[in-house]
Amino acid sequence: MDAEKSKFELLAQIMAVDFMIEDLQLYLDTHPMDREAIVKRNSYVMQSKMLKETYNRLYGMLSENDLSPFPWNWIEEPWPWECEANPKLYGEDR
Repeated sequence: MDAEKSKFELLAQIMAVDFMIEDLQLYLDTHPMDREAIVKRNSYVMQSKMLKETYNRLYGMLSENDLSPFPWNWIEEPWPWECEANPKLYGEDR
């Protein structure tokens, strides 16, 4: 279960960082001259890239657009509607 917990913790980090990227992009749509916001956004983009590379290396493809090892393993992950893909439901009584 610790491996699954680590997997979900890494996914939670990725989601949080990607949310910050989206939030800053919306802010920059109305404040395009805010240099500090651009620097923060770029920092989060780099952090997201590193987290996603770590996830791909440890657990497989995060999205169908990632590089795939041989054989194609995108279909091996649980689908979003399956309990195993949802950290809040995983491990609960079904």
